[in-house]
Amino acid sequence: MLTEDQIRDSLRVCYDPEIPLNVVDLGCVHSIRLAADPSAPGAGIPGVPARQSLLLGLIPASDDEGRQAQLLAVVKNRLAGMPELSRVSVTLVHDPVWTPAAITPEGRRLLKLDQPQFAILNNRVR
Repeated sequence: MLTEDQIRDSLRVCYDPEIPLNVVDLGCVHSIRLAADPSAPGAGIPGVPARQSLLLGLIPASDDEGRQAQLLAVVKNRLAGMPELSRVSVTLVHDPVWTPAAITPEGRRLLKLDQPQFAILNNRVR
C-alpha cells in the first residue's frame, strides 16, 4: 500500500509552471488522502494487488487560471502512471493562499533563497 511519503516523493518530478521548483518543496501540497479501493478492477481476486484511491489537494502558487490548469495536468499525468492508484482526484485549494513562506528549507536552498538578503523568508533577523 502506498503512503503519503511515497506520493510526495512521486510528486517531486512535478514542477510549477512559473517557479522552477517541484510542487512538494514549493509547499503546494495541501492534503493527501489515501484509501483502499474495494471497487477497483480486480479487487478481491487472489493474486491481484490491492489498489487505492487518492484525493489530493494542491495550493496553486499563482492565481493565473492557465498556470493552474497546467499544474493540474502535470500532477494528474504523474499520478496516472502509478499502477497502485485506481482513482485520483486532484483539486485546487484556495484557502489558505500560497505564500513564499510555504517553501521548504530544501526548496529555499534550491532557489538560493537561504541567502542573508532573504532573512525574512528564513525566519531570521538580520
